[in-house]
Amino acid sequence: MTSYTPPLEDQQFLLHEVLEVPGSDIPGYADLDRDFTGAVLTEAGRIAAEVLHPLNRVGDRQGCVLKDGAVRTPDGFRDAYDTLKAGGWLALDADPDYGGQGMPYLLASAVGEMFVSANMAFNMYQGLTHGAYSAIRAHGSDAQKALYLPKMIDGTWSGTMNLTEPQCGTDLGLIRTRAEPQSDGTWRITGQKIWISAGEHDLTANIIHLVLAKAPGGGEGTRGISLFIVPKVLVNDDGSLGARNAVTCGGLEHKMGIHGNATCVMDYDGATGFLVGELHAGMRAMFTMMNVARIGVGMQGLAQGSIAYQNAAAFARERLQGRAVTGARNPDGPADPILVHPDVRRGLMDQKSFVEGARAFVYWGAMMIDRAHRTGDAEAEAMISLLTPVIKGFLTDKGFDTAVLAQQTLGGSGYTRDTGIEQFVRDARITMTYEGTNGIQALDLVVRKLGANGGRTAMAFFDIVRDFIRENEGNADLKADFLDPLKEASGALQAAATYFMQHAAKDPEAALAGSYDFMHLFGHVCLGLMWARMARAAGAARDAGRGDAAFLDAKLATGRYYMARQLPAAALHLARIRTGAAPVMTLDDSAF
Repeated sequence: MTSYTPPLEDQQFLLHEVLEVPGSDIPGYADLDRDFTGAVLTEAGRIAAEVLHPLNRVGDRQGCVLKDGAVRTPDGFRDAYDTLKAGGWLALDADPDYGGQGMPYLLASAVGEMFVSANMAFNMYQGLTHGAYSAIRAHGSDAQKALYLPKMIDGTWSGTMNLTEPQCGTDLGLIRTRAEPQSDGTWRITGQKIWISAGEHDLTANIIHLVLAKAPGGGEGTRGISLFIVPKVLVNDDGSLGARNAVTCGGLEHKMGIHGNATCVMDYDGATGFLVGELHAGMRAMFTMMNVARIGVGMQGLAQGSIAYQNAAAFARERLQGRAVTGARNPDGPADPILVHPDVRRGLMDQKSFVEGARAFVYWGAMMIDRAHRTGDAEAEAMISLLTPVIKGFLTDKGFDTAVLAQQTLGGSGYTRDTGIEQFVRDARITMTYEGTNGIQALDLVVRKLGANGGRTAMAFFDIVRDFIRENEGNADLKADFLDPLKEASGALQAAATYFMQHAAKDPEAALAGSYDFMHLFGHVCLGLMWARMARAAGAARDAGRGDAAFLDAKLATGRYYMARQLPAAALHLARIRTGAAPVMTLDDSAF
């Protein structure tokens, strides 16, 4: 059986020593003092550990059941949902104009990390609702926002996003779902969507589906796509529920993981829909939801890696096997804990250094989102747009790898269902695929994001790294262990970007063949920057006598490990990028 311990000390370290949140000029951050964030995170952690995590195994074993068009979620899910609803946790960062608490996205991200670690499948129900809320708030009419958002925010209703169809996933221009205009201003939606997370369940009285469909006159491809609100149950003007809409769950997918979340085939048989935003501008509206979702999926990669590491470390401390090569560490016992063996420690250090670096990266990204949304800072908006595919792609690849490493720490026990750690591997696997596969994230990064704004945003990122190195080059404790490796890795990232600029026009396949390596190279530099920032903060806190000395020493040691053992991968990724397209594309199609 697995357990979950909220990473409260690390979260507080990031918020108050690294990001220095209360001193920020972002509106609302001044209220986030240590006592306030400590109280919120402690209670959220208690719920995660005591309410949500015990249901993780239940959800995995029971799954969801479809009968007569209705889906029953696993035992305990509805009570847990009601607990979050009653505590206001579903409305944490939502707009106060519609009943939300208006707290910063950063604090909601820290809470969300714990909920996802504790029970990823369960948390997806509210996660999808938050994405749908974001799209309606950004693109819906005032009447739509007033009608739907309050009950989505307080958890009375939930939401989904409906994109994929049997014949198309990434290429949404191929969708066949149709929207026909009606004389009363509504639309009749007909078609089938697949792989719809939380598409049908028993947690809420209504589900507000956001559906992409093609309306007449829009032309071919994505230009013809519009976005529609299609409620499971139609909503009267006064907010009460009316007749059941013509949308049904036609089946549940049988999946490798996240069994506790209902992944549905959704059939729309002339269902009543309501246009969101402008006609034939559905992709712009949907990307509002998808970008929120992609950052959330990156968080899932971190969160599953985090709980997997926790359980692997606990096993390694307790499992007795062999003796340390330098002499017995547990002379009164039959063997030493496997933690003493260098290769076991290597695996655990890989896990720990990723988890803590990724947590800092996600929180930094959340802070940019707050700055963009709360101050209208266009540069912050551009920067988080650049980093979104890195957060999603790199963190989910590495999160899955971390879960596998954790499983390996347990040896044969990790392969059995009884220990529970194999569930983290299965649940983490989907994060690399949904909300745009990681290959798509890499293409988005190289083809769209790298050159956006004339490349100024990418250059601004390089400036952030360069400025940090310059500001701290006089710090002898940082230079050799942190600043020099960061400078070298950042140079590799800039060299890769230069390679793409020089070759993309005449040999576009060269850029595309190297895009995945570039995403990982970018991710390593981001985590290298985070570790350098954490090392500076840990050193300053230790010198000032703030915080627990053992925690700070461990932070510095873990950071040195990442810089010495993980960040050098930057050179490998650059070498691969420079080989161009030939190694990838030369083999004839018939040879596969």
